[in-house]
Amino acid sequence: MTYSVAVSGASGYAGGEILRILAGHPDVEIRTVTAHSTAGQPLVQHQPHLRSLAHLTLQETTPEILSGHDIVFLALPHGQSGQYTDALEDAPLVIDAGADHRLTSADAWGRFYGGAFHDPWAYGVPELLVDGVKQREHLVGATRIAAPGCNASTVSLSLAPGVAAGVIDPSDIVTVLAVGPSGAGKSLKTHLLGGEILGSANPYAVGGTHRHIPEIQQALAAAAGPADGGSGSPAIRISFTPVIVPMARGILATSTAPIAPGASDAQIRGAWADAYDGETFVQLLPEGDFPRTADVLGANTALMGLAIDRAANRVVVVTAVDNLVKGTAGAAIQSMNIALGLPEGRALTVNGVAP
Repeated sequence: MTYSVAVSGASGYAGGEILRILAGHPDVEIRTVTAHSTAGQPLVQHQPHLRSLAHLTLQETTPEILSGHDIVFLALPHGQSGQYTDALEDAPLVIDAGADHRLTSADAWGRFYGGAFHDPWAYGVPELLVDGVKQREHLVGATRIAAPGCNASTVSLSLAPGVAAGVIDPSDIVTVLAVGPSGAGKSLKTHLLGGEILGSANPYAVGGTHRHIPEIQQALAAAAGPADGGSGSPAIRISFTPVIVPMARGILATSTAPIAPGASDAQIRGAWADAYDGETFVQLLPEGDFPRTADVLGANTALMGLAIDRAANRVVVVTAVDNLVKGTAGAAIQSMNIALGLPEGRALTVNGVAP
């Protein structure tokens, strides 16, 4: 069977990456691409690297144009997907790359985003531990999927094994992320201009203000299990500091948490090794090895290095992802494959691009 696909926000970074991966997917046909201010223009005018899709023209983003497809991807700014998802109730599968359907807490949505709250959908991080099972079990047959925030899924995958196994204390998590500016979208922003970021590292959303914090808390609370409460539980506390660095793509997240009393080195490393044993797209590197963002460029891979710092009594996890692939579009398409009963890795690669 060939599935018809519509992609909204097709002129942006996330929409463009969804299209790049789908262009090599044997089970889908990209029929419709939509945008807002660029509607009526050729897709390749805004995505000149997508030569195989040069025949497509950007159309207006309306429920009427998006409907009638087997799969609809929404790659829209946060807070804008809900107006379309409410009107796409007849679409067999809708995947939202924005934040509108990620959070289970209306209060958290109000504090970090504002505007209308929409019901949460199946969270599109298949490898994430949730109440003792993998999230992929909740994606099988799903008709509504919320793709993750790139920073949020990177940190959640980094720490969920330790939280689930009880070998770290999740009440004192500290994470610092080096991130590429493509994670902020394609809209013109002065602080993301080349002249502003080249040769510089710029922290932003410092002091507990970043919108991905409640998403991480929600994911790690689910990894801990029901006994540790729901989204935003006081048991999950995180100091989260992202830093824009001069690379177009990528996230390098360094996350630390205190070692739980009595946890041995073997138990700690074993928690991560067991959690990701057999996973194609989340890989724990050998002891002493740590990833670079260059190693995951263009790949749907999260590479992870783990250190046990007994002097500081903390576990240190360093994880690299391509924010546009494993962080967004790759996670969305991996989740789509699972929902449709296709091979999970269809059209996705573990191989990066070098140099």
